[in-house]
Amino acid sequence: MKLISWNVNGLRAVLGKGFLDFFDAEKPDILCLQETKLSEGQLDLELEGYIPYFNYAEKKGYSGTAVYTRIKPLNVTYGIGIDVHDHEGRVITLEFPGCYLVNVYVPNSQKELARLQYRMEWEDAFRNYVVSLDKIKPVIICGDLNVAHKEIDLKNPKSNRMNAGFTDEERNKFTELLDAGFIDTFRHFYPDKEGAYTWWSYMFKAREKNAGWRIDYFCVSKKLEDKIKDAIIYSHILGSDHCPVGLLTDDELFCE
Repeated sequence: MKLISWNVNGLRAVLGKGFLDFFDAEKPDILCLQETKLSEGQLDLELEGYIPYFNYAEKKGYSGTAVYTRIKPLNVTYGIGIDVHDHEGRVITLEFPGCYLVNVYVPNSQKELARLQYRMEWEDAFRNYVVSLDKIKPVIICGDLNVAHKEIDLKNPKSNRMNAGFTDEERNKFTELLDAGFIDTFRHFYPDKEGAYTWWSYMFKAREKNAGWRIDYFCVSKKLEDKIKDAIIYSHILGSDHCPVGLLTDDELFCE
């Protein structure tokens, strides 16, 4: 099974920037998208052979997630079941025979950390949510988690310390997620790989210089350690300020 996750920074925008070429070349079994920036009815994108699911933010042109899947899920839910966190279209959960797949777009702490406190509340609520799922069956989490976990995960850690996405608080919450029974799949396969980033600022020719951050992830329940085959960063794929990331898994997780 090939799973791909991509923060597209506007699905309508990325359609004109090679999105379908990438999709046709990779043909993932499941495609998870973040920051779709859509309202219901704004886009009717049919991908032949795929079932679409969208979670829209109430605020227009903001946030939002989507999943296109070749395998029909047993069940689909939207949000995490806590009203204060479920107005921005940030989570879609698909249940399959052998696992849950949770597509998530984690809130950004914003300039001057204006939303850091809310982010901390979100982190605790989201972790509790996936831990509760993990008690039923294993979980695959994918998406833009808006945090570079370790210094190896961004180009300039010292100058960015305590900036949004690299605060001690955010990094500690990611550690808490891993400690709750999850694996950062890319670091599982490539623990010492440097220069592996998934997001680059549009300023200062950051992408050209590969001055980036790794903030897009596939994290899986530890009990799936022997079911995952590889983690991929498609750093050559343009169209967004993020690049896609991928995970290869055993087929049995998704099929009866």
